[in-house]
Amino acid sequence: METKSESHSLSPTIEGIATTFRITGWIDFWLQLALVVVCSFTLLFAISGRNFSTETTSGIGVGIFWAVCGLLSLCFSAFLAFRYTRIAKGLHNPKTDLRPKKADTVQLLRLGVIVGLVGILLFLLGAGATLGVLVAKSVSQPPGVAITDPNRIVRALDVFVAVANVNGIAAHFVGTVSAIFLLERIHR
Repeated sequence: METKSESHSLSPTIEGIATTFRITGWIDFWLQLALVVVCSFTLLFAISGRNFSTETTSGIGVGIFWAVCGLLSLCFSAFLAFRYTRIAKGLHNPKTDLRPKKADTVQLLRLGVIVGLVGILLFLLGAGATLGVLVAKSVSQPPGVAITDPNRIVRALDVFVAVANVNGIAAHFVGTVSAIFLLERIHR
């Protein structure tokens, strides 16, 4: 438990930064974790549906590959968000030599921005590949005629890959905005 002398040993600036890191880190962590779960289940549903179906859509596999790569980077981004909360805890340490260094914190936040941007790129590649296939399928369908080739039908399971990619983009956007916000807060 923190005593009054320990709480007064922190400057208001460090106290404010620690509070900002704690709140932003936890919000970022839980939002990203929720979107990791949503994205994972959506991808698992799409992949398992492809395994049960005899007609798989060529090209959707590329979207799944990029989505899985983006999902791995999203897990790392959620870990970085958790690290922000640990930095906040370290900033509350009354011993200045045990507090996290500003240079290390800035480096971690820059890594968070880079991971977020790379993750957005991975999910954009997946969404682009998936949506390209879905648009090609929908455009190639003649209006008012029964389709006999099952590979030309836009299936709902294929749309789940696009949904997973969009959820991943949203999650990485949250992580990138959080890291940029914290970087700005440090440099004030």
